[in-house]
Amino acid sequence: MSVSPRTALTVLFLALTTVFVGACSAPGSEDPSLAVATGHRTAVVDDRNPRPIGTTPSPRLPATVRGADGVDVTVTDVSRIVVADRSGTLAQTVYSLGLGNNIVGRSTAIYPAGEHIPNVTPGGHGLNAEAILALNPTVVLTDTSVGPLAVQEQIRATGVPVVFVDPERTLDTVAPGIETVAAALGVPAAGAALVRRTLDEITAARESVPADHPELTVAFLYLRGSAIKMLGGPGSGADALLAAAGARDAGILAGLESQFVPITSEAMIASAPDVILIMTHSLESVGGPDGLAALPGVAQTPAGKTENIVDMDDSMLLSFGPDTGKVLAALVDALYRTDTA
Repeated sequence: MSVSPRTALTVLFLALTTVFVGACSAPGSEDPSLAVATGHRTAVVDDRNPRPIGTTPSPRLPATVRGADGVDVTVTDVSRIVVADRSGTLAQTVYSLGLGNNIVGRSTAIYPAGEHIPNVTPGGHGLNAEAILALNPTVVLTDTSVGPLAVQEQIRATGVPVVFVDPERTLDTVAPGIETVAAALGVPAAGAALVRRTLDEITAARESVPADHPELTVAFLYLRGSAIKMLGGPGSGADALLAAAGARDAGILAGLESQFVPITSEAMIASAPDVILIMTHSLESVGGPDGLAALPGVAQTPAGKTENIVDMDDSMLLSFGPDTGKVLAALVDALYRTDTA
């Protein structure tokens, strides 16, 4: 059948119009799978307590391990463990290895089941040698995220084994961190099993990112009332989680060169986040979403205009320990869920 030139041109025009309209439609306007929630929501980890990998292990001691400070340390007794790091990763790891009942002292960040354990960083992140030694520790697990370093050295000088773990918290350091703690405590088999479970959960969380997800730009804010207001950049820890979740770190896109920089109107507006990621206590410390919107430049960002805020528990978000897969899965769900329920 022959087609007239006029008819052919009409068909071509309609086809091109359809393609053009489809290309210009807002993401998610026709495809519900691309729609994401706006407004404030919490990334929920079902159980914030670590999960022991098995029954209580029998440590093989003495165990000698080289710490992140390059010092070889021999541990002969793990009955009274003190863990001291800013993120709470070391406590989570010890508990997950099955030795949670042996922890007698801990730093500020802690899971719910460990809140009764004495805090050796009273009033903040500074270590207190007297508070630690009063607990008669048989081994101290720590890193350089807390200090002053002179306190750890003072404790080591008394004869207590002090093992330094790598303070870097990224997806790449999760497995080595678990292995170091397990080796120091004489439970390498439990450590290997915990590494396998953790890496499997991280893989599953990565695979849960929707294949057709929108490219969200997310700003991580670290706040503590009126005293500390920081925007996360490269190396903050949040950048690694966001990359694994298929999102872009706003601080990096804005050209930040440090892990954290003070929040200014210029920095916030330049970062142009679609979503603001924040720790739960940080959000509470500035008066919730309304207080956050009052910070310099926040109201002028896409996230500020829609109060598109995701918060997560302080002890979980940047822990990068055995529950990293659970944290990442909760973040993916909060970023891409299609409702705010």
